[in-house]
Amino acid sequence: MRRYASVLLCLLALAAGAAAQDFPSKPVRLVVPFPPGGPLDISGRLIGKELQERWAQPVVVENKPGSTIGPEYTVKSPPDGYTLMIISSTPLVTLPHLQKVPYDVLKELVGVTQTTLLTYALVVNPSSGIDSIQALIARAKKEPGKLNYASAGNGSGQHLYVELLKSAAEIDLTHVPYKGAAPALQAVLAGEPPLMLDVTVAVIPQVKSGKLRALMVTGGAPLEQLPGAVPFDSMFPGLGIPGWHGIFSTGGTPKAVLDKLAGDIRQVLAIPAVASRFRELGVEPSGVSGDEFNAIVRRDYVRWGEIIRANRLRAD
Repeated sequence: MRRYASVLLCLLALAAGAAAQDFPSKPVRLVVPFPPGGPLDISGRLIGKELQERWAQPVVVENKPGSTIGPEYTVKSPPDGYTLMIISSTPLVTLPHLQKVPYDVLKELVGVTQTTLLTYALVVNPSSGIDSIQALIARAKKEPGKLNYASAGNGSGQHLYVELLKSAAEIDLTHVPYKGAAPALQAVLAGEPPLMLDVTVAVIPQVKSGKLRALMVTGGAPLEQLPGAVPFDSMFPGLGIPGWHGIFSTGGTPKAVLDKLAGDIRQVLAIPAVASRFRELGVEPSGVSGDEFNAIVRRDYVRWGEIIRANRLRAD
């Protein structure tokens, strides 16, 4: 009996491997849980275009805005690799610690590969008179609660990183949430609120044109495109958690299919023109293995949970 079971398992493994080699044999859906035109949407369409040419199958990008809408749609899809999702780290590794979500991130989603490493920048309107992170902290200590900062909404990365800064620097800033990063950035460009933390892809052009000033970047290293911006980790060691974009499938997707997807996506990320385009946008191509990416997701999920609880961060 055991012999037959072993033979059956081998046959199933061979069948799965053969199916993966033929993957995809029909259109693939790529869910983007953000509106069109944003950095994640741009990344998804860039990767999707290259995969479509490689596979000779359509890759249909579907925008499903909402922090939980895209992931919930993905976990309810068949676990066959034909529904994928590209998403940033924040909705997955922080939101479940701030509110109830209708899925288990670590069980019902599986990482295919990390596509890019993501850096945020703390920027200020020059009309504020603030020219450094030290000046910002000094102003906030002198006038607690009087400086406002914009964000893409409660619980967003833009919100949580500033709350983390507030806790680490022991300052008081007032949160002004907007319905998305784009309207928040427009408000900061207009000078009220004067302060915001946003993805570098959105602020680099504004900083280069002199419309905004970069004070700080997340992570542990300076960013070439934003000279003078202080790395968060250099002032507050251990708190500079890098963000990322990654592609996920439904939990239970066959390993052979996941490996095929990861390999094809990594090849796309290694195309010089694609890598160059990502760097122009202020993100660094990654493409780590699926196992390594899932370890990163789990590590960041646990780490952000600890930070949120220890610093009593909340989604207003």
